[in-house]
Amino acid sequence: MAMRAAKDEKLHVPDDLRDFLLEKAALYERPDFIPDDPIAVPHRFSDKADIELAGFIAATLAWGQRKTILASARAFMDRLDGAPGDFMKHATADDIRTAAKGFVHRTFQPRDAELFLHALQALTHAYGGLESAFVPDGANHNAEACLTAFHARFFEAAAQRGYAADRTRKHVATPARGSAAKRLNMFLRWMVRPSRRGVDFGIWNQIAPSQLMVPLDVHTGNVGRKLGLLDRKQNDWKAVELLTAALREVDPDDPVRLDFALFGLGAIEQF
Repeated sequence: MAMRAAKDEKLHVPDDLRDFLLEKAALYERPDFIPDDPIAVPHRFSDKADIELAGFIAATLAWGQRKTILASARAFMDRLDGAPGDFMKHATADDIRTAAKGFVHRTFQPRDAELFLHALQALTHAYGGLESAFVPDGANHNAEACLTAFHARFFEAAAQRGYAADRTRKHVATPARGSAAKRLNMFLRWMVRPSRRGVDFGIWNQIAPSQLMVPLDVHTGNVGRKLGLLDRKQNDWKAVELLTAALREVDPDDPVRLDFALFGLGAIEQF
């Protein structure tokens, strides 16, 4: 079932592998996937503003053990009074400082939380929500352009509030620096992909599912290599491009649905 090609070349996906990936994607893209995944945090909400803000924060904190991620993201929601959209509308600088005080998740510290809340508040006020803050000027709305535009806007918004990027920069990845941007690509998957299977939300319509890039982490990367979908050792943006190109051969309209297959095989089945 595996396939091989010269390093970094586009790979052809044989029919048996295509069928295997689609079967595994259907197996894991189901509502019972939600409770143990960070996507459970935005699933607590029904309002678009709440969903996208809770999703962004949960995705930002999504590294480490999933139980710890969920606990930290839920604790952050509690600091926003369980209503992130309303908090962003009305919070004062003192409210933000209080919400951020003492919050720690691995290397994400109170100063990072304070900068995040100020930047997110400024962006939601300026763009009417996070969706337009991700959409670049011009016609190119692919994931790379969206992530590059958002990174610049996020730290510009923080700077306007008096917060230099400093160490917080590492918590908002950009392809411009070669990062795989796993957490942001995962967030885009949540917001953009259709909700018909009950997992992702499909609440954004300015970016098409076909333009998304795979959230590449140790699980998806290793499974991709074992299946012959990826022949690059580094988990960087080039690897994201190569793996997504292979997945587009399986489903050109919705390649990132195969993220469920790769993640399920790696994290759940220990493939």
